[in-house]
Amino acid sequence: MKAGETISREVWLLMSDLVLDHERRREVSEAVGISFGRARTVRRLARRPMSMGELAAALGIDPPNATVVVDDLESLGLVRRRPHPSDRRAKVVEATRKGKDLARRADDILGTPPAALSALETEDLETLRRILGSVRAPK
Repeated sequence: MKAGETISREVWLLMSDLVLDHERRREVSEAVGISFGRARTVRRLARRPMSMGELAAALGIDPPNATVVVDDLESLGLVRRRPHPSDRRAKVVEATRKGKDLARRADDILGTPPAALSALETEDLETLRRILGSVRAPK
């Protein structure tokens, strides 16, 4: 492995550890009263309604599993199904007002940077933003 590959791998692992911090996930779960995975689903649906197929793809899960997740979230009053506007065979899932409130609470927690990041100098933060902006995956 070349030096650049080794360093990029180390940087990637550091970023992954920072972003996938399990303490932050636990904090979200405790604050909203559901698993992080369920909260992640509600957060996706709070951004925009999706068909069951779109939701399964967005979450990286099988459609039958998406049905189980939506059933659970629907029983909690966090999401609801409605007929698809152009496909009579499909359903669209959307966050309810209660679900959108939960998503906002989770986003507030997840959007709060770690203290060590906030403590960086403005110049360092601007450099980091520029670098991450240049390597982020296309949407």
